[in-house]
Parts: sequence; structure tokens; C-alpha cells
Amino acid sequence: MTRGRLRVYLGAAPGVGKTYAMLSEGHRRHDRGTDVVVGYVECHGRPRTIELLEGLEAVPRKTMAYRETTFTELDTDAVIARAPRVALIDELAHTNIPGSRNEKRWQDIEEILEAGIDVITTVNIQHLDSVNDVVEQITGIPQRETVPDEVVRRADQVELVDMAPEALRRRMAHGNVYQPEKIDAALANYFRVGNLTALRELALLWLADKVDDQLDRYRADHDIHTTWEARERVVVALTGGPEGDTLVRRAARIADRAKGADLFAVHVTTGDGLTGASPANLARQRALVESLGGTYHQVVGDDIPNALLDFARGVNATQLVLGASRRGRFAQLFSRGVGVTTTALSGPIDVHLVTHEEVNKPRLRTRRAGGITRRRQAAGFIVAAAGLPLLTLLLASLRGQLSLPSDILLFLVAVVGVALAGGIYPALFAAVLGSLLLNYYFTPPLYKFTINQHENVLALVAYVLVGIAVSVVVEIAARRTREAARASADAELLSDLTGSVLRGWDADGRHHGALNDLLERLRVTFALTSVTLLERRPEAPLTPHRQRDPDCWRIIATVGGEPTCTPDDGDADIPVDDDLALVLRGRTPSAADRRVLEAFAAQAAVALRQRRLSEEAEQARPLAEADRLRTALLTAVSHDLRSPLASAKAAVESLRADDVSWSDEERDELLDTADESLVRLDRLVANLLDMSRLQAGALGVSAQPVAVQEIVPYAVDELDAPDVRLQIPDDLTEALADPVLLERVLVNLISNAVHHSPPDEPVLITASAHAGHLELRVIDRGPGIPPADRDRVFQPFQRLGDRDNGTGVGLGLALSRGLVEAMDGTVTPEETPGGGLTMIVTLPVAPPDLADPALTSHVDALRERRSR
Repeated sequence: MTRGRLRVYLGAAPGVGKTYAMLSEGHRRHDRGTDVVVGYVECHGRPRTIELLEGLEAVPRKTMAYRETTFTELDTDAVIARAPRVALIDELAHTNIPGSRNEKRWQDIEEILEAGIDVITTVNIQHLDSVNDVVEQITGIPQRETVPDEVVRRADQVELVDMAPEALRRRMAHGNVYQPEKIDAALANYFRVGNLTALRELALLWLADKVDDQLDRYRADHDIHTTWEARERVVVALTGGPEGDTLVRRAARIADRAKGADLFAVHVTTGDGLTGASPANLARQRALVESLGGTYHQVVGDDIPNALLDFARGVNATQLVLGASRRGRFAQLFSRGVGVTTTALSGPIDVHLVTHEEVNKPRLRTRRAGGITRRRQAAGFIVAAAGLPLLTLLLASLRGQLSLPSDILLFLVAVVGVALAGGIYPALFAAVLGSLLLNYYFTPPLYKFTINQHENVLALVAYVLVGIAVSVVVEIAARRTREAARASADAELLSDLTGSVLRGWDADGRHHGALNDLLERLRVTFALTSVTLLERRPEAPLTPHRQRDPDCWRIIATVGGEPTCTPDDGDADIPVDDDLALVLRGRTPSAADRRVLEAFAAQAAVALRQRRLSEEAEQARPLAEADRLRTALLTAVSHDLRSPLASAKAAVESLRADDVSWSDEERDELLDTADESLVRLDRLVANLLDMSRLQAGALGVSAQPVAVQEIVPYAVDELDAPDVRLQIPDDLTEALADPVLLERVLVNLISNAVHHSPPDEPVLITASAHAGHLELRVIDRGPGIPPADRDRVFQPFQRLGDRDNGTGVGLGLALSRGLVEAMDGTVTPEETPGGGLTMIVTLPVAPPDLADPALTSHVDALRERRSR
């Protein structure tokens, strides 16, 4: 069976018209004769959307019960049994009711697609997994329902339903999106122009990436390798030299001239892994590329121009930035160089050859160490000097039994043995010495350095050439073996280095001594006495003597023995950049070691930068939190102050009006309105003052024995909440608490429970004592709080993303926890069995010796303090 096709209408925000577009497409196909059914559509009470449902067949939804409430969901089996050509199914990211076969609606749609039915669906950008956290940062509201990006990327068609932010806000103001009572709050919060603009950009960028993927697949399927200039893509080639910084900045400026251009940096490593690139330079340039919004890549290729062009064509690049050649004119006579060759082969890709300050400086090349050690070379010379004369004596004794060709072959075997033992130079010595011995002792005329027959001359020349060739091959093989071993050791060391750096940082970016661990690993690896990371002081002048001036440098980290205070104090220093230097003491590293040391230095700079960023983030976190609280306070209090003040003012002004005659009943109603508004205002101000006292540690607490069974009814009466049931034993032991503060805590907790409980589910309050503590439980059957958010609800001005300011400033739970902790108690949330939230207030039990009848009754004290 052929899998059905999926079409997705993607929107930047609710209300842009995704469902309307889906239904319009359904009507278009239905009018064309296609069998179309509505599997599930959520109209949200929008009249124009409801009108579009007319004329389309709808598959009945299935009904499910959850927590004594009935819900309707998509009936996947019914849609498959109906077997239409096209099914219209709204809200791709929807989470199904617990107990459904699939957790998510997109999984239901997958089953329908597998049944060969085409599906048209809708989704908002904030529901895609990859941008879900970004949307929360923009809007401040977490999205609980998400769909994997891959589900949408696999769709056969993704169409953006776009609308300007101003147009969407006009639609909302006209009542075409939300109910009238929700419009003001929505426009002031989620649907601000800035939020909508950012969401719109996210949707456009995500869709652009989807289009790029489709274009790449099309080019691959049709074997198209030429560049299509659909979007500017700039590639900069890095050699690992100091000129790379200039090239990266130049390429970034080229990319900036075209909005939306992509920047790629690429470094080509030869196939043998042997390169003169500086790891420190590459690490710095990689960080620079990424800071400019580009990406860094490394490819392997023996032919550098072709490797660069293959990469550029692979990313559909339009421009390639190269550094001008540093090769001299004489070298260019024999090879055109990378820049010229790349330009000649580039085809439609524009190549920029950028001049830089390193053009006239010769490239420093590290001398490769020989493959044969000095000890082996000495052994080879000894074998040649002693072995060839002995071989001559042996062959001279067998003169009548062996011919000259046999003698030459045996001497050649000796030269090969010397080459294997000592390398090229002993082998050359053995070849020349052997040719002289063969000429003098075995080539007619004997005992003279002359040769009568031409073929003997050819035999001796061939012998010498073969000996030289074999020695060269042995030398190259030994050198490559040594280089491979060195490269393997370096790779293992660098891999270990990378692992140690990654292990030094946790998932939250907190530092666990990675910098010191890195320096210690470097010291142990290279048998150094001390390793010090120095940083140039910002105020230090750039004088010629700064390398040995202790006042110009400060120690960032050091391990081992006595630290060095300047780069000149050590046996070697590895510059990281203009301000950082890694100074070694204990031995002078070889040229081959410096490449690995540069990698260590680059990683040390990265570790230092991460540590400082982490420290700055830690310092900025309290400021950000204070700013967030200040913003939340101003936003919320502005509403909560304005509302009761406006109500009280309107009531008082109405009573003072001379042109209206009020009846006694109307006058009492206006007075009640003013009184209720002022009570709300008084409660808000009291909460704010108490929170400020708590944070300042200046809240006075008068702890005394308190009968909870007498305090709880006062809290319930103050709220005038009929849907509250009490189950508190009359003989419950007394708690040690402040009666007035405890009442405030209960008022806040009960008010929160009543607000979130369903209309037909009363709030239950129970109390019990055990193990020297008394527990009060405020139990509701509301939506509850996810475990991950149970600590967040106790933060001031926190409503878990609910920005409807009509729900209060969000101080209730924060203040409740603070007040209870001030009385040496705790407030703990837990899930109510069967659904809901239970707030547990734990207080210490009053000691028996405090239950003195002479003390003022806590109820009387409560009344007195409340009257004040």
C-alpha cells in the first residue's frame, strides 16, 4: 500500500489562519471531486472557521472520560475505516487524553498515513521541538505540547500561513481570535508586536532551512553539481596560519552585504595527517568564525584546490575567500599554487584572493626528524666497515667457484642489510665501498681499479644504483613509520586532552577545575617541573621589554614547582594570543612537540574563557533575577493596584454625585463595592510589606501555642469560600506558631486551591500530628503542578507562565512559604492521589510547658491583632 502524503500548514502564532487555510484547501479539493473528510478540527468559537465546516463530511469523534470529565478526541480507527482520499486533522502537536492508544496526535496521523490516506494538518512554530526553548525565552511562556521537527520535515508539503503582527493584532481586537474577555490580556502579553515579529522570523527561518533541505535532496537526486545561486554562501579557506583572522573577517563582511548569507570556514588536512597548521591559530579562528555566526569544518584531501572546491560545491557556495600566496616567484615557476589553481577550476564560484600582512613573510617549516636514530646509523657504518672486508675475504677464497655476477649479488645483499640496519648514509657508504672492493678484487684485471669489459661496468653501476635505491626506500619507510607512530601518539594525547576538558565542565557550564587539570596533564605528559598560564595586564604598555617585565603579567593558573612570572623566565613559552602565554619550565620541547603544546595552549584559553563566562553568568544571575522580579512586580501590581483603586474610586464618586439620587439598597451596594476593593488593596499591600520584611529578615514572629482547629475556620470565613470542607479532630494537639501569620498562610493556600479547583470539587483541609510535628493539608482536585515546576511556584511573582494579571501578583505561595519558614515550619507540595495538588504545612508541636492558662488566649490575640 502506498503511504499517504502529508501537507502541513505552519503558522507563527495562533490566529494567523492555519485552520481556515486547511479547510479552504479541503473545500477546493472537495469541489474538484476528491473524497475529503474532517477528522478533527478545533474552531475555538471562531464564526468564519465554523462556516467553512459546512459542506464537508466529518468523521465522528470518540468520547473519553478523564477525571470525571468527558473529552472528545480524533477517532483514528474510524478515519481509517472510512478510507477517504484526504483527511483534515487540526493541531498536529496535540497531546491525547491519558488512556489513548497514542500519546500524541502526530502518532495518530502516522497511522492514517500508513493506511494510504493523505492528511492535511496544522502546527504553530512554538510547538516544534528545536525552537521550543527559544519561544519560551521570547514570550516567557513554556509550551507543553511539542512535535519532533523530523515529523514536519518529512512532510511532502509545508506551507507557511503568514500574517503581519499588526494585522494579527487587528484580528484579535475585532474578536476574530479570542473571546472578548481575553483580548486585552493577550494583546498586552503574548501577542505583543515584538513577540509576534520574533515568532514570524523563527517560522520564516525554519521554513528556509526546510527549503534548503529539499533543494539539496533535489540536486543530489538529479546529480547536479553546479552552483545554484539561490542564496549567498561564502566559504573561507584557512591554512592555520596567522593570516586566517584577516580572511575570516573579510569573508564575514562579504557575507554581511547579502542578508541571510551563510558563512563557512574550512581547513583542508592532507591524507597523511602531516600538516604545518598551528592548532592554536585554528582554535582561535574557529572561535572567531562561530562568534560571527559561521560554522567551522575540516576536510581531508591530498589535492587542496580540488578538496576546497568539492566542499564549496557541496554546500552550494557562491563565493570562496583565499589568502594570497606566500610562495616566492621562483617557487611559482614550478607550481601555480593553491590560489591560482583554485581560481582556474572554480567555474561559477567567485574566488577572492585577499592580501594580508603575511604575504611577504616566508613560511616557516619544521624540519622533519630522520627515520633512523644516530645509534642505528653508527651501527650501520660499523657493519659496512667490518662486514664488507670479511665478505671480500670469503668470496676471494671461493674465487674459482663463483662468477662476478654472483659476487655482485652477494655484495648487494650486504648493502641491503646495511640499509636496513643503519639507513641511507651507511648504505651509500657500503655501496661505494663494495663497488671499490668488487672492482679491485673480482673484476678483471684483478688488483687494479680498471675494468676491461663493458658489461662489468654496467653490472657495477647497476649494483650501486640498486644499493642507493634500496637505502632510500628503507629510509623513507622508517621515517613514515616514525611519523605515523608520532601522529598516533599525538592523536591519542589530544583525544585524552579533549576528554579531560569535557569532563571538567558539567551540563550547566559550571567549572570543576578544568584549567588546572589541563595544565597538570600537560606537565605530567611532557615531564615538566612547572606549567604557568600568564595573562598580560590590560594596563601594561606594549613595550619591547614586556616579555621579561613582571609588572606586565599576572598568573592565571599554575601547577608544579615554582611558577614563572614572565614568559622569559621559563624554558619555553607558547603564545596563545597577544594577551595569553603558556610558560613551561623543566625542558625545552622539540619542534614536533610544539604542535601538541599549541593545542594544549588553545584548550587552556578555551577553558579560561569558559570559566570567566561562567563566573560572569553567576554574577549576572542575581541581577537578572532581581530585574525579572522587578518587571513582574511592576507588571502585576500595576493591574492589581489599578483595579481595586478604580472600583473604590468609582463607588465613592458615585456616592458623592449630586445629580443622582440613590436608594438605600443601592447606596449599601456601592459601599460594599468600595469596602471590598479597599480590603483587596489592603491585602495586596500587606503581602508586599510582609514579603519585603521576609527578604530583609525583619519580620516579627510571636510564636505561641495555637489550636489549629480554631484558626482554620477564621481563614475560611475571611475568604467567604463555601466549597471548603474541614476534617480536623477536636482533640488535635496545639502547634507552636504565630496565630496571625498562620491565618495569613492558610488564607493564601486555601485561596489558591479554590481558584484552581473544578466547580464541583470542594477543597478539603485535614490536620494530624505525629513525631513532634503537626501537618495541615490543603487538598484540591485541580490540574496540579508538574514535578519540575514545584519549586518555581514558590518564587515571588511566579504564575508558571500565566500572564493574565487578573489572577494576582503571584505572591501568595512565596509569602506562605516564607511565613511558615519564619515559624520554623515547611510548606511542601505533592500530587493529590487521583489528580490535583496537596499543600502540606508542617509546624512544630507546642511543648506542654507552654500551655499556660494564664497566657492570653491565642484566639483573643488573633482577634485583637486583626482589629489593629
